[in-house]
Amino acid sequence: MTTKPNLSVRGYEFIDAVKAAVEFVCRGQVSCADIIVMATREAVYLSGGARYDVRTGRRDGNVSLATNVRLPSPSISVNQSVEVFRSKNLDATDMVYLLGGHTIGVAHCSLFEDRLYNFKSTGRPDPTMDSSLLQKLRSICPQNSASSRTANLDQNVTSAFTVDNSFYKQILAGKGVLQIDQELAFDPKTKPTVTTIASSSSFSEKFGQAMVKLGAVGVLTRTEGEIRQSCRAVNTR
Repeated sequence: MTTKPNLSVRGYEFIDAVKAAVEFVCRGQVSCADIIVMATREAVYLSGGARYDVRTGRRDGNVSLATNVRLPSPSISVNQSVEVFRSKNLDATDMVYLLGGHTIGVAHCSLFEDRLYNFKSTGRPDPTMDSSLLQKLRSICPQNSASSRTANLDQNVTSAFTVDNSFYKQILAGKGVLQIDQELAFDPKTKPTVTTIASSSSFSEKFGQAMVKLGAVGVLTRTEGEIRQSCRAVNTR
């Protein structure tokens, strides 16, 4: 089960600017893959997270097609999500920490509207959702609303733009926006990890460690792939 493409992702012009600056100094040496990984680390740090070390030396792929991207649907079960991460050599604990990336960011109404009005075709809202959150989200996302409307994934207004463990406290209180986020707090496979993170101060450090593991998935090195001249397209041949 895959989700719709996220057409609201921004920041490509920043990656373009970094690539141009790097190419000016050392042409053909630093891949777009490495630039994106390092930019992600800086974004985490500037949002209050730990500044973890990143490995470099990646090369870019020779193919770049949206049709090759398979993002899991936000309505998949915990078991399905575990299998998706396991296929990338990431375990259930890695998954719980990586989904903690939802400590910042937003989701479009179309990704959770079913939880508000017709959960699993019942004609009723998701019974696990906190009632006050349900009313709040219904005001943001009227039934059949335009998908351009959004809600914060971390419902703590004081930390919705901060990398911290607030997200886990929110889902334990039934205030998860996406179905998979909420199910993390209830499923016996993941609830103990969620509870531990919510009550500890080590989230930023361990989130960084999980990001390093994620950054090692499917890496091309040495003579594999290429170093792209532009991060928006493969090199012309």
